[in-house]
Amino acid sequence: MSETRLSFKEMCAKFDVTPRTLRYYEYIELLQPEKEGRARFYGPREVARMTLILRGRRFGFSLEEIRQWLLIYRQKGTRSQLEAWLQMADRQLAALNGQVEELQLSIADLRALRETAVEELSKLPEA
Repeated sequence: MSETRLSFKEMCAKFDVTPRTLRYYEYIELLQPEKEGRARFYGPREVARMTLILRGRRFGFSLEEIRQWLLIYRQKGTRSQLEAWLQMADRQLAALNGQVEELQLSIADLRALRETAVEELSKLPEA
């Protein structure tokens, strides 16, 4: 793979995404590869953006939130982008913490029900 530009196929392989995903990110203007005829090439800027997109998705942000955040940088610069990022991160951290609490409750309930089933099973005669 070339260090300066990646082909469409190389970009898919590097980030383990489908061609459909890469085309969709281009369609919704998250990525803007260089085009030479029908070929697409992705430079360092697009590779960095893809890294941010996938990281944002892993954190639970919507593609629209990621798109808006990337637009802020282009239109207003680093300070505005970082301020927007902090707001998004705080909101998402609160949501993820809520999910963790819900999961912990579900795990505790499931363990209790399992223990009850084990106790009930031990009281039954062998088949």
